[in-house]
Amino acid sequence: MLVTCCLSLLISSMDATIVNVALPSIQGQMHAPLSRLQWIVDIYTLTLASLLMLSGATADRFGRKRMFRIGLIIFAVGSLLCSLAPTIEILIGARFLQAIGGSMLNPVAMSIITTVFTERVERARAVGVWGAVVGISTALGPMVGGVLIDSLGWQSVFWINLPICAVALVLTTIFVPESKSKTARGIDPVGQLLAIAVLFTFVFGLIEHKPVVFVVTVIALAVFCYVESRHPSPFIDLRFFRSFPFASATLIAVCAFSGLGAFLFSASLYLQGTRHFSAVHTGLLYLPMALGMLICSPISGRVVGRYGTRPSLVVGGTLMAVAAAGLTTLRGDTPVWQLAVLFALFGLGFGTVSPPITTSAVSGMPLDRAGAAAAVASTSRQVGVSTGVALCGILTGASLWWVLSVLAVGVVGLGVAANSEWAMRTQARVAPLLEQKVAATHAG
Repeated sequence: MLVTCCLSLLISSMDATIVNVALPSIQGQMHAPLSRLQWIVDIYTLTLASLLMLSGATADRFGRKRMFRIGLIIFAVGSLLCSLAPTIEILIGARFLQAIGGSMLNPVAMSIITTVFTERVERARAVGVWGAVVGISTALGPMVGGVLIDSLGWQSVFWINLPICAVALVLTTIFVPESKSKTARGIDPVGQLLAIAVLFTFVFGLIEHKPVVFVVTVIALAVFCYVESRHPSPFIDLRFFRSFPFASATLIAVCAFSGLGAFLFSASLYLQGTRHFSAVHTGLLYLPMALGMLICSPISGRVVGRYGTRPSLVVGGTLMAVAAAGLTTLRGDTPVWQLAVLFALFGLGFGTVSPPITTSAVSGMPLDRAGAAAAVASTSRQVGVSTGVALCGILTGASLWWVLSVLAVGVVGLGVAANSEWAMRTQARVAPLLEQKVAATHAG
């Protein structure tokens, strides 16, 4: 059962790095402009961000096993259509379909794990295996993608999903038990649509260079806040943001994952476009970054458990800032050893920053709201990746890396502020408010 759930994480996590390595090949074959390459990545991450929470609520209501199998089928069909796409526009549409399936995989798989593994130590081990798969898939993605692209073409990065989906579907049918939530969460369609409008108009304005669209973003955000503050079962409970540690976790996720999204996107174009490295060579150069993430993530998790989130956020944010500042010096003849060092620094920093985000989001929350708080943090990660990729069209060269360095410094500042006495007081005030709301809902 655990292997089955981890297979879904493997394909969805690997997909991000593999597709970035494939972008130069797609651009060369389809003669795609930069904005279309950005949409190949962002249509996927934006759709995930928009549907993650809805998929989780739907699975709780109608059955987690059922939703997981539907997600695997949709993801497989989307992957097949991506490999067959004759034009860049159809490829973007197929990526949208693939993301709909992807949104049903990871949150639902985590729900299955927490439902099946009920004993505390057993569950901790299962979640540990789950976390390790993220690091392994991130490390394998660029190398596997590079070999496939050089051997079989960019279409093969989508073919690899098909046998994995087929195996996961069979194993799910045999081993995964069906489960539903005893108290199904409400679904807020208006809030869902407004959230989608905010995300898509914001990223559309960045990618297509249309500032006027931001007016729609602001209006949609204002209406979203008004509707959610009055809804009995809102898409996002705005009371969460009265806790500064939670609000800072959301901003840290956006800043850190903006850096990751921009790094993966721009580095692939630089290595294969400017330096004319092969896809395999590009994948190997990503290895120091992936290993840095794989090494630091578990260490950071232990540090957070013992000392809190501040040390990890300060050290990780500093490493990311130094790496981004170093990348401002990139030239067409930058030594490979220098690239490897800077990529490794970035990976070490990002791997250190990532674990504290969920811890900050859920700490101090009532147990029955921790899942919703973690879902908001997961959504913020996808929003961050989308924003980072979108920035690559506005900023180029050193200016992009300086902005990413500033965002990393913001991670450090937020990490310090989120652990202040004032921040802890805001956290302490929020939990009773949420508990009162839950009690009132049950009484009603």
